[in-house]
Amino acid sequence: MSVEEGTANHGRLLGAVRGPQDVKRMTGEQLDILAAEIRDFLIAKVSRTGGHVGPNLGVVELTLAMHRVFDSPRDRLLFDTGHQAYVHKILTGRQEGFDKLRQRGGLSGYPSQAESEHDLIENSHASTALSYADGLAKAYALRGEKRSVVAVVGDGALTGGMCWEALNNIATAGNPLVIVVNDNGRSYSPTIGGLADHLSSLRLNPGYEKVLDTVKDALGNTPFVGKPMYEVLHAVKKGIKDAVAPQAMFEDLGIKYVGPVDGHDVPAVEAALRAAKNFGGPVIVHAVTRKGYGYRPAEDDEADCLHGPGAFDAETGKLLAVPSVKWTNVFADELVAIADERPDVVGITAAMAEPTGIATLARKYPHRVYDVGIAEQHAATSAAGLAMGGLHPVVAVYATFLNRAFDQVLLDVAMHRLPVTFVLDRAGITGPDGPSHYGIWDMSVFGVVPGLRIAAPRDSATLREELREAVAVDDGPTILRFPTGTVAADLPAVRRVGAVDVLAESARTDVLLVAVGSFAALGVEVATRVAEQGYGVTVVDPRWVRPVPAELVELAAAHRLVVTVEDGVRIGGVGSAVAQAMRDADVRVPVRDLGVPADWHPHGTRAQILSDLGLTAQDVARDVTGWISGLDAAPVDPATDGARAQN
Repeated sequence: MSVEEGTANHGRLLGAVRGPQDVKRMTGEQLDILAAEIRDFLIAKVSRTGGHVGPNLGVVELTLAMHRVFDSPRDRLLFDTGHQAYVHKILTGRQEGFDKLRQRGGLSGYPSQAESEHDLIENSHASTALSYADGLAKAYALRGEKRSVVAVVGDGALTGGMCWEALNNIATAGNPLVIVVNDNGRSYSPTIGGLADHLSSLRLNPGYEKVLDTVKDALGNTPFVGKPMYEVLHAVKKGIKDAVAPQAMFEDLGIKYVGPVDGHDVPAVEAALRAAKNFGGPVIVHAVTRKGYGYRPAEDDEADCLHGPGAFDAETGKLLAVPSVKWTNVFADELVAIADERPDVVGITAAMAEPTGIATLARKYPHRVYDVGIAEQHAATSAAGLAMGGLHPVVAVYATFLNRAFDQVLLDVAMHRLPVTFVLDRAGITGPDGPSHYGIWDMSVFGVVPGLRIAAPRDSATLREELREAVAVDDGPTILRFPTGTVAADLPAVRRVGAVDVLAESARTDVLLVAVGSFAALGVEVATRVAEQGYGVTVVDPRWVRPVPAELVELAAAHRLVVTVEDGVRIGGVGSAVAQAMRDADVRVPVRDLGVPADWHPHGTRAQILSDLGLTAQDVARDVTGWISGLDAAPVDPATDGARAQN
């Protein structure tokens, strides 16, 4: 029987669930059936759209128990990280939305206030929920409101520093607060670190009670020494437990500990949650779960338990997309080639070795790669230490996540002029993961850092070239950013002017179009369209966008209009930097900048969002034609000319 058939034939209980109250009325036998139906539903729906299937298969029973014990939305349920909230969405009346999960007009892949009163924080950056929970619990206490606050911390989020800052304050405040540690030993990949090792020792030895029973049975049949020996073992049982379980660590903080409990046993989790709810202070409930539980392809996927695949075959778990060379693959291969030549090059990532390509380096040079867990701030400053020690660290993270380490990049790395290369995957508009994952801030935010150089390759050839240039820099930090998905076809330059690649040019020098990174091919298409209107466009790829190359300013001076187009926010972006560099050089050519408005743009495909923003070749060509023809009709005073307003 296929997964789809199973969903159709065995969805009776799930079809009757319209809210948490329906789950509260079910018997234990019904809950077991419902859990199976939810898993069938998840696999059938997510296999068509793509999404976070592994994390959600692992929290089915845990989420059922939470909604039976607590009264959402009056009681606040916070998920850290939010990608494990699909089951919560199902139980709060959003089953129909899964047909368009992470698609335009469909459900978000994370909690969303716009979707439901049951969602409070729209989080996808890990290790934040405990801080939200601390503030909520304090607010309810001050207002005299009897409401429970529950934070589910999973997929490695407890490795983040914010969690420990929050725990310290939660313990001090002493307010009622339930912290559910969803301990599956994974983030995107196996969770690392001291705490993770401590918890995994318990996961890897869950049967020490059974072992004791086995010893009891065996020794009980042994004359003379059997019973006395068992008594000795029983006497040290508490000591064994304290050495293995983490309750002492949490209770030293002043937080009560319950567990570990089997996170796939609804009655056991319910009992633990009820005890925690009734305690009247902060309590940690330690639930041991298995990521991808109940779906063999996910359980057998050692890399990431089908953490967040695209569309896949529900029966086999195999991805449906035709394999292609990704930007990440090109980076990973070139980094290994560089490491072959330079023993001082090392890799760092924050719990995303596979998604960022660092795992490729780790497989060849395991002792030259450091996965610091979900701790981007520590990653940046640890990289500073490595650089001080004579190495050249390459820190690979998603573009959106480097925002969390701005202070460390600014003051710990750049101020010391340290050679650290930050490689930002998923830069620009990434699509279905939504606004929290869009890598649109880096060129603006990090553009203010003194001495920091930012490169934006346009294809595989320039990615390889610019990565080598970045690791060759020895007097300050560098950033290399590229988008997600299949790498763009190589786009050779017509010629190179200093550091700037000229991609297209004509006899007329009406417009200088500065196309940043992945917009290079768009720029060439725009030039062709504008040429049909009788105007000449020179298309350039600056390659290194910060600081602005002097050659770019010289090229600008030879044209009537400069237009920049970038896959980042306009405010403080590359366009702003180019305009400032031109003003500083007293180049009085008008500038128009096209980019992403600083806003929270909804999820959808990259193409849909860029179309909405007017960042297609057709839109840009129309704008450029209008601006240059406007100069012919009524020349603009450069002293009063401003950038294009786009809100």
